[in-house]
Amino acid sequence: MPETPPVHGDAATVVILRDGPDGVEVLLLERHGRGSFAGAWAFPGGTVDPEDGIVGDVGDPPHEPPLAVRRAAVRETLEETRIALDVDALVGLSVWVPPQRAEKRLRTWFFVAAYPGGDVVLNDGEHVAFAWVTPAAALERHGAGELVLFPPTWVTLHGLLGAEKAALAVADAASRAPEFYASLQLFAADGKIEAVLWAGDAQYENEAAIGPARHRLQVSALPWVFERSE
Repeated sequence: MPETPPVHGDAATVVILRDGPDGVEVLLLERHGRGSFAGAWAFPGGTVDPEDGIVGDVGDPPHEPPLAVRRAAVRETLEETRIALDVDALVGLSVWVPPQRAEKRLRTWFFVAAYPGGDVVLNDGEHVAFAWVTPAAALERHGAGELVLFPPTWVTLHGLLGAEKAALAVADAASRAPEFYASLQLFAADGKIEAVLWAGDAQYENEAAIGPARHRLQVSALPWVFERSE
């Protein structure tokens, strides 16, 4: 994998799950059409602030998410949705490091948590809408060009396909260590992003390599396609 710039901070996001008539539903928020991730649908979350504590050196890959990151996840969710989460109810799901050309290089910790109840009240300074939606429906709408998703959100939704109960999905995440994704973008000849790669893909360490191993998201056209070798 080519050398990438260092990360300059940490962020946290929470995949909030609840049981719905068609299976597990996730809470997605639509961002304003300005600023970072303009117009995208994403999970609640944001940057770790000094008030949350110091993250420190977590190593690669990570193990137990730092307390400061957990506090940021709870604080940001409350600020953005008025949903009050218990810091101890957060289960580490994954950690994402931005691709090599990203302007804002924040290592982002994804958590999963069961919906504790309460009305969703948006912070209208950051978001314009919210939706409770099954992962399958969200991916279908993205594939049809009806909503904007970024790769970490897309892959997370893909990993929840088929989940029938929120409690079971949270327990499944708790049984595993958080998965580490250091993203690498693969560019086509015209300079457009063709795919996002992760460790385990044949071209991850060497773009000229040829091999059957796949761990990538094809993003050159809709619908996106996730490929991962067993």
